[in-house]
Amino acid sequence: MKKYYQVIIYFSMILIAFACFISCNSNNQKDKASSTPVKTNADSLIAVDTSKIPADKFGEAVRYGRQLMLNTAYYIGPEGINGKYLGNKMNCTNCHQDAGTKLYSFNLTASHDNYPQYRAREGKVLTLAERVNNCVMRPHNGKPLPLDSKEMIAFLSYLKWINGYSPKAKKFKGEKNLEVKFPEVAASSERGSVLFAEFCSRCHGPNGEGVMRADNVTYVYPPLWGPTGYQPGSSMHRIIKQAQWLKGNMPQDKATWEKPVLTDEQALDIAAFVNDDKIHKRPGVKDFDYPIIGEKAIDYGIGPFVDTFSEVQHKYGPYQPILSYWKSKNLKAVY
Repeated sequence: MKKYYQVIIYFSMILIAFACFISCNSNNQKDKASSTPVKTNADSLIAVDTSKIPADKFGEAVRYGRQLMLNTAYYIGPEGINGKYLGNKMNCTNCHQDAGTKLYSFNLTASHDNYPQYRAREGKVLTLAERVNNCVMRPHNGKPLPLDSKEMIAFLSYLKWINGYSPKAKKFKGEKNLEVKFPEVAASSERGSVLFAEFCSRCHGPNGEGVMRADNVTYVYPPLWGPTGYQPGSSMHRIIKQAQWLKGNMPQDKATWEKPVLTDEQALDIAAFVNDDKIHKRPGVKDFDYPIIGEKAIDYGIGPFVDTFSEVQHKYGPYQPILSYWKSKNLKAVY
């Protein structure tokens, strides 16, 4: 009988130990989950929760990366406290809104999955670090960050962390900007100037000069052209590309991707006015993009092209005849 009770006690102790193991492991999983992004499917609207950034060394890099997105000029601008890499005082979040997490606003959530990738603009496969430096050099008119710098590591850490919210191997709503339908007529800088005065000048200024913050570190509203604006060759310098972004995001206090304020034609016309190089000067560029002309975006306004359409039509449209021509030649049109 004594031996029987000893066996009962022995097995009871094993069961208690096993229960403790399960409970502790469950708690550890909960702690881990609290700092891990929640996966979503492609049909859901993703929402990045920055409160879940982990409280460790990697989390420190992620947080700094997010601050670099939001306050780029403060940290690495012309008078940056951690380096002087930018040629202007704009911030990454001016285009990649909400530090790259806003839907339909050059969203960056999937970027860590998407790179390395082939880029027609450069005619080669780029790493994500090289792509980050493209933004530093083009829209910011700056010089590249060292690949092993604290800032580059922070950018990449942040992009890796927000990538945890991206559904794997699937496109999701808001990953790309809103599409625009192409009218039968070309985009018009003249019509765009009237629309700019109506919708844009109250924030960006009547001359597109932007509004500088009181401390002169960066802009409340960025400039849209001029020597401190983005370079030719930047994505925003392409009319279709900018129009897609404008449709979902501007005017910034009224428009949403669900309820755009601008029509497709209005967005194209405003982009045509903002990017009219005959009346709006930009920083000078020595080298232009697309070494393989058959891969050139159709709204890139500098030749040569593989078709017979003029530089003016490539830049302003009408685009449908160009698309029809490329399709007839089994060419892939990019815009």
